[in-house]
Amino acid sequence: MASLDLAGRVALVTGATSGIGAATAALLAERGAHVLVTGRDVSRGEGMVGAIRERGGKADFVAADLREAESVRRLTREAARLGGGRVDILVNNAGIFPFGPTEQASPGDVDAVYDLNVKAPFYLVAELAPAMAERGHGTIVNVSTMVAEYGVAGMALYGSSKAALNLLTKAWAAEFGPRGVRVNAVEPGPTRTEGAAGMGDGLDALAAQAPAGRPAAPEEIAEAIAYLASDAAGFVHGAVLPVDGGRTAV
Repeated sequence: MASLDLAGRVALVTGATSGIGAATAALLAERGAHVLVTGRDVSRGEGMVGAIRERGGKADFVAADLREAESVRRLTREAARLGGGRVDILVNNAGIFPFGPTEQASPGDVDAVYDLNVKAPFYLVAELAPAMAERGHGTIVNVSTMVAEYGVAGMALYGSSKAALNLLTKAWAAEFGPRGVRVNAVEPGPTRTEGAAGMGDGLDALAAQAPAGRPAAPEEIAEAIAYLASDAAGFVHGAVLPVDGGRTAV
């Protein structure tokens, strides 16, 4: 039976200093991966790495601003160096999710969302997936959202950026899958993270619409990501897995 064990793998997790990204980095390290934690906040990044190492895991921090293409390229070079020349697992988790009326979104808002939610994953895959394909193995997991599947007032900008990521997931599966690189995505529902704290009661109200009736813990989303990154998901290509408490099923 294929294993969930990730010993010997090098995993790059973006937006890994808090929330779903931090939970994912911790879980991948627990399962044996050498985790490369990325983010803009050096103190939080080093704290995350320290926590992983204290539990016996292997991790390093690489600071990067993924809104800039050149910063993404520097990140991939440094990640490969720290990983001994390779990255086996890429988790595109970093993202922003501003909500609000379409007419109130400024050109800067639109650029910021698409730079981080769409362009950064695109550049990361462009830099890392070809080398994975040359080695004949690798996994990429993109973190999307349930609101990429249906329309929600005030979420046009965020939802559309993640809908683009869903299509990229399938296109990359078709492009790189035949050469041994699996590309999949997860679509989280409302999740109780630091970033969602500003939603207040809105988080619980949104979660109440799903059969589960509650927000997810970041660790629950991380479990799905870790599964897709592992050999246990060896026959899963191009999937967009809802991890939303059943919201998109009803």
